[in-house]
Amino acid sequence: MWTSKTRKVHDRKTGRYPSDLLDEEWALVAPHMPPPRIGRRHKVPEQRDILNAILYVLTTGCQWRQLPTDFPSKSAVHDYFICWDRDGVLTRVHDALYTHARELAGRAAEPTLAIVDSQSVKSAEKGGLTSIRQGTTQARKSKAKSVISRSTRKASSSILRSRQLTSRIAT
Repeated sequence: MWTSKTRKVHDRKTGRYPSDLLDEEWALVAPHMPPPRIGRRHKVPEQRDILNAILYVLTTGCQWRQLPTDFPSKSAVHDYFICWDRDGVLTRVHDALYTHARELAGRAAEPTLAIVDSQSVKSAEKGGLTSIRQGTTQARKSKAKSVISRSTRKASSSILRSRQLTSRIAT
């Protein structure tokens, strides 16, 4: 239940945008961030600004080209997003924040309960993936014979025969 005390704790009006990280949140995230990249022509943007821009795009659902101008350039933000996603930085940050939130709530760091719904049990009884495959249609194959595939088969079989002959002669 929201009280005046909890509203003050969760008030997000300190940043430029509601999606911006607070100082306490950045203190939790910063140890999991990679070292900053060395810039070439342009000044290297601050990682906090990059993460704030990524959170802005993910929170608002706007397109990269509609990123406000007070963030770093849209191409730099997108490049960092792709790089961090590929390297697993965003997953590590998520896992660290998830375990921290569980510990603050007085729970174990890792969940100990799994939920199985009736739909997944029914699909497991029927055979799982095999029952799904029967319902999907097969791709249609061309009935015309391809000259290239025939010549490839012929060439590969002749190569195999020649290898067999050479191995027989060598022994």
